[in-house]
Amino acid sequence: MAEQCDFGLIGLAVMGENLALNVESRGYSVAVFNRTTEKVDEFINGRAKGKKFVGCHSIEELVKNLKTPRKVMMMVKAGEAVDALIEQLLPHMSPGDVLIDGGNEYYANTERRTKYIEEKGLLYIGTGVSGGEEGALKGPSMMPGGSEKAWPLVKPIFQAIAAKVGPNNDIPCCEWVGPRGAGHYVKMVHNGIEYGDMQLICEAYLMLKEAAGLTNDELYDVFDEWNRGELESYLIEITRDIFSVKDEDGKSYLVDNILDSAGAKGTGKWMSQLALDLGVPSTMVTEAVYARALSAMKKARVNASKVLSGPDVKSSGVNIGDKKQFIEAVRQALYASKICSYAQGYVQLQAAAKEHDWPLNYGDIALLWRGGCIIRAAFLERIKEAFDAQPDLENLLLHPYFAEATKKAQAAWRQVVVTATQMGLPVIEFSNALAYYDSLRRERLPANLLQAQRDYFGAHTYERLDKPGKFHTDWLSKRRTPKA
Repeated sequence: MAEQCDFGLIGLAVMGENLALNVESRGYSVAVFNRTTEKVDEFINGRAKGKKFVGCHSIEELVKNLKTPRKVMMMVKAGEAVDALIEQLLPHMSPGDVLIDGGNEYYANTERRTKYIEEKGLLYIGTGVSGGEEGALKGPSMMPGGSEKAWPLVKPIFQAIAAKVGPNNDIPCCEWVGPRGAGHYVKMVHNGIEYGDMQLICEAYLMLKEAAGLTNDELYDVFDEWNRGELESYLIEITRDIFSVKDEDGKSYLVDNILDSAGAKGTGKWMSQLALDLGVPSTMVTEAVYARALSAMKKARVNASKVLSGPDVKSSGVNIGDKKQFIEAVRQALYASKICSYAQGYVQLQAAAKEHDWPLNYGDIALLWRGGCIIRAAFLERIKEAFDAQPDLENLLLHPYFAEATKKAQAAWRQVVVTATQMGLPVIEFSNALAYYDSLRRERLPANLLQAQRDYFGAHTYERLDKPGKFHTDWLSKRRTPKA
């Protein structure tokens, strides 16, 4: 029998293929299987030709071709397909073997599966993988969680294939996150922050294009400059590139010909729903999800545009002042809003860690996102520094660096929101981020009235500022009688 392989991978769609090629390129031999076995043959005779791969036509064959303890990564559609594949694998595997789910799975499924697999004597990992197709091939961000005993078995492989950061480009963007579904939860929050980042960038684009009248060439130059400073990130970089791409006619720009109706795959919605369950205000991912939903109502918006009125941008009478200063104001508003988005994401992670007893390291999580993933950005170094210095930091906005950054940006931030309102330009995320910031910084909010209302109509009781305990008032008997 030929020498057995170091690693097994099931599911040869583009992400699976690229991850398999990445693993092999780091010196490991890989056995691969796909439900449609023709895909296996195509891969072995194509991209994998001449490399250390073994193509398998059955799950049993794949398992037999792996060294023990076996490590099998599943790159299949999340949900029922994973459960079905696990049941197919279990009869062929042995105690101590490791099953790995590398898909975008709902964290509760990973919680359930970890317990189930461990009861069978095996080990389980649910790992977030971010970076898209290119990241999978060249170095993704990886967020593994599950059976802690499995980590030493896969750590050399995972950290070898992950993106690298640091002065010497030798720090892997892959570290153990926590037990059970922690890895997939962190990946979900990554995706939720990604939703917010993308919507914020779209709103910056809207302000620069509609309010400042920038051309695509000018937008390219602005985003290129932004990518050399505080906003340096993958999303700013690709946005810059998008503005330079011409359509097939060679005259118009492709971005201007794309239908303004956004899609979504669900992870942003998951984060929003779970935030409600935890009682934490992850308002920015929620508004970003709603913004996509509203964009998808294209027909309704076209109809409404013929009926509903608002200020005309060009004839609104609003003067943005010096164009360069306005562009800088939009940049500052974008940066401050981005800080709020990440602050909300970390508050949710902290609440989830408490709820599920996950010992999350928030500084390490920032490092995982520093390279390879979609939200990779220079300022994640600042987040790591903040949590390394103060692991129990209540909110990123309270750290001196971020408190000073938002203070510095505040006037410009407010200017952009006011200008957008006067011009009738919807900046849902800019406005939401500012409202979150203003709510957080106020010692007193109008919720005292809300509690009085709840007690009036439902006897829900309230607490007082001046003495402890729960109180109820017969508001009807104590009210002032209105005039007849």
